[in-house]
Amino acid sequence: MVTPLWSPAPEDRNTCNLQRFRQQAESIAGRALPEYADLLRWSIERREDFWSLLWDFASIVGIKGDIIAQNADHLTATDWFPEAQLNFAENLLARRDSEPALIARNETGEERSMTWTALHDAVERIAGYLANLGIGPGDRVAGILPNGIEAVVAMLATARLGGVWSSCSPDFGSAAITDRFAQIEPRFLFGCGGYHYSGRWFDCQDKLREATSNLPTLLETVDVNTEWPRLLGDARFTEFVPRRFSDPLCIMFSSGTTGVPKCIVHCVGGVLLQHRKEHLLHCDLLPGQRLFFYTTCGWMMWNWLVSGLASNATLCLYDGAPTHPDSGALFRFVEDAGINHFGISPGYVSALAKSGYRPRERHDLSTLRSVLSTGSPLPAESFDWIAEHVAEVRVSSITGGTDILGCFALGNPQLPVYRGEIQCAGLGMDIAFFDEQGHALSRGKGELVCRRSFPSMPISFWNDPDGSNYRAAYFETLRGVWHHGDFGEFTEHDGVIIHGRSDAVLNRGGVRIGTAELYRYAEQIEEVVESIAVAQERNGDVRILLFVRLREDAEFGPALAQRIRTAIRSGTSPRHVPDVILPVADIPRTRSGKLVELAVRDVIHGRPVVNLGAIANPEALELFKDLPLLG
Repeated sequence: MVTPLWSPAPEDRNTCNLQRFRQQAESIAGRALPEYADLLRWSIERREDFWSLLWDFASIVGIKGDIIAQNADHLTATDWFPEAQLNFAENLLARRDSEPALIARNETGEERSMTWTALHDAVERIAGYLANLGIGPGDRVAGILPNGIEAVVAMLATARLGGVWSSCSPDFGSAAITDRFAQIEPRFLFGCGGYHYSGRWFDCQDKLREATSNLPTLLETVDVNTEWPRLLGDARFTEFVPRRFSDPLCIMFSSGTTGVPKCIVHCVGGVLLQHRKEHLLHCDLLPGQRLFFYTTCGWMMWNWLVSGLASNATLCLYDGAPTHPDSGALFRFVEDAGINHFGISPGYVSALAKSGYRPRERHDLSTLRSVLSTGSPLPAESFDWIAEHVAEVRVSSITGGTDILGCFALGNPQLPVYRGEIQCAGLGMDIAFFDEQGHALSRGKGELVCRRSFPSMPISFWNDPDGSNYRAAYFETLRGVWHHGDFGEFTEHDGVIIHGRSDAVLNRGGVRIGTAELYRYAEQIEEVVESIAVAQERNGDVRILLFVRLREDAEFGPALAQRIRTAIRSGTSPRHVPDVILPVADIPRTRSGKLVELAVRDVIHGRPVVNLGAIANPEALELFKDLPLLG
């Protein structure tokens, strides 16, 4: 019997939002739903009842209508809430008082806050400015912004008008910005003249001018660092423009590592309902609590964070490097702001663990109720480190993505946490793991799929009038289901483990190996900071290559390589052991921190990398070229 890392207290289990929702679901179902598995099954089999109840339970502001779903059994053509009318910003701005709605801090220590009343006022004024330019429903508004108050206000002002928001981080290069925004033809651009990161000031004036010159549809570009007071003029737009459930709210972008980024269009109602479900039921986010996720405006977790306002929670925004000026930067924010739900990445946790930093010994973290993690699989050892050195709270590893602007599997305030596992599938999400023949696996590793539609599926790709690119992305690899592109499995506790991306899976002798399985054990070695694994086709065979970035004071040699091999073999199997292990000075990642195994694989095989602009540190790819040991 595996011992849980954490279990909910009985009083919390019986008073959380999920328990109240379960009781209402039981009333509708006409039967008891005593276990989470029962509630999950009901939410899938009675999807229309589930999503209708969620609308009411979450107190969605708007007209629901009588029809919950048309073509509910058609995965690619379900029309959710076809009679509904609502406004996204109105649902996030239901509160109006002198308590803080936003607390923003940057790495220099500068902190600002904005009350709910002031947030209402700022959104009305920015919306008024945009409306005076003629911007209205369906118009695209773009942002190249740091994660601060101005970004949230600009997004809400756009949504208030019925516009379509899209944003990226100011660390994107000019080509990466143009690759994204030129496709969607924005009419207005919020930019910034510069930003702080890791102790440096990065000037963005030239980048902003170049972006503007490449976007001929723009009516105006503003630098929020210098022009924000001018935008907060006397003009106000006080209405909330009603939108249909399926009208576009925002455009997200794929990573672009395999070509020009895809423009993924998400709808007003789908984003709101999915995020309300995840915040209310799976995170147990309560009014007045403080929600933090370390993110930039170029990652979907920023959108997820902003939606926390709909729970009447305070958003805690941080801009800058998470370990500048030292490893305590984010934990000082937790302590000072009283953060309750703390979102970070596995890489950040691993780096802190290796550095020897012990947050609990240095900071008062007593306000924490949960630690969330996403971006890549959270290793079991990181669960242990959080429990020992941060707080003994619910550790919610979550998985989903930009494609659904939400989660397929995530936390649960009523279930125990087992190290290395995501607690459960999300309510209403009919996920499964398929083998290569398209059969659902009760146990064993396979392709993550979703067998039924859900409201936060994209409504389209931009500039894809016949939907062919959209269908090819999700529905043609495994017909009849949504194919998400992750490789994972269910556990004996009905939890989920993700082993990596499907397209990066290593295949040795017919055995499919997720890259995260190698990273977990390689990075247990004290000298290894991070690693990346790819398959090399060589002389008609396939061999596994593992590249490791070491601590500055570590030296690579046969003894260290053998320790890495031993750790991987003892934790997995002999088939997992890499054929070649080599040190590298850096490892390439996307701008949201994800490893780019496919780009490294292309470089090793002498193939061109399609879109260097999608990679935060493209110079790192040079380290993988023409390596003598790989010839």
